Amino acid sequence: MEVQETRVQTDRVLTIPNILSMARLLGVPLFLWLILRPEFGGPQSDGWALLVLALSGVSDYLDGKLARRWNQISSLGRLLDPAADRLYILSTLVGLTWREILPLWLTVVLLAREAMLLVMVAILRRHGYPPPQVNFLGKAATFNLMYAFPLLLLSDGSGWIASLAAVFGWAFAGWGTTLYWWAGVLYVVQVRRLVRADAAAD
Repeated sequence: MEVQETRVQTDRVLTIPNILSMARLLGVPLFLWLILRPEFGGPQSDGWALLVLALSGVSDYLDGKLARRWNQISSLGRLLDPAADRLYILSTLVGLTWREILPLWLTVVLLAREAMLLVMVAILRRHGYPPPQVNFLGKAATFNLMYAFPLLLLSDGSGWIASLAAVFGWAFAGWGTTLYWWAGVLYVVQVRRLVRADAAAD
């Protein structure tokens, strides 16, 4: 998770926060497999998929908190954390869209934002800048989406729990998508300022 305050950054790889982030990454293919098992004739495994997603959310919180508390902020951690966030979002989009829980248009809207960020990262690299740090708005958007997806998965059933999950799931999806694009626009503004500053310095 992003650290706003100034702290010493380490190049160590095997830190507890990094191990937690690596574990989150390993959970991505497991989560996708659990979601898609029914589509390939396997048993329903949504409960296990929800558990993997919940554990991912806990580790996402812990890796940033422990990195700050133990002064183990690292260059690798700054890459692993947003990578895990994006891969979980991508795998969930694939799984829920495949199962027709998410409409294709929403998936396209979210993926278009990711494509826009990839273009921004390419522009930054061309000018010698690293990828932009995850800001609070982007993290809030991710949290909303990570709440929305399990609720929407839970809504793929019958009964009052499924109905309630659908209401809250779509609310979080709407907020998350709006914040996701808002954070993306702020990244574009940030990149534009850096590129203009470079042009002015030449």
